[in-house]
Amino acid sequence: MRIAAVLLAAGASTRFGPRNKLLAHLHGKPLVRHAAEQLAAAGLADVVAVTGPDAEEIAAAMSGLPIRLVANTRCAGGMGSSIAAGIAALRPDTDGALIVPGDMPNIRPALIASLVSAFCEHGGNRAAFPVLPGGRQSPPVLWPRHRFPELAGLDGPRGGKLLLQRTGGIAVPVADPRMLADIDTPDDLASAGQRPPTG
Repeated sequence: MRIAAVLLAAGASTRFGPRNKLLAHLHGKPLVRHAAEQLAAAGLADVVAVTGPDAEEIAAAMSGLPIRLVANTRCAGGMGSSIAAGIAALRPDTDGALIVPGDMPNIRPALIASLVSAFCEHGGNRAAFPVLPGGRQSPPVLWPRHRFPELAGLDGPRGGKLLLQRTGGIAVPVADPRMLADIDTPDDLASAGQRPPTG
């Protein structure tokens, strides 16, 4: 199956303060580059990054990586419009799309591979997503092709959460919560800097 990824890099990062959190440095490089490098290393058929504010700087942060860029011209539409823009940019033969927030620096190819494996084992017909100890669902979510029209119609801040709640999917256990940590505030970034990612 041809599995692609949509990297969401168009957010306003309002809780982080006046600067774009995706450009803040973690372990010596911009935050968004961490997720981008892991997606580039995961052996996916295609990776699309959706940009918004600071598009040139975001593009420079991912320079040299095999990632296509697409602009979200409706950033005011929130995460939903970014997902829609990314889905619309995928190649026609894409069988599944992994939606990855750009503020998750500890995503690893092994985690991506486990999601892809579960997805393929179920025929590529159901979404696959990580579940933390205690049962909490987390991004990223790997969506099947037949859900692309619904994803392409998203708008607003909630992304695909309601769609996933309505349609369900395959839960893939993840033992280490740090693999799925996201960065929302300067304190989150400071904490991540004190705990280098493993795996």
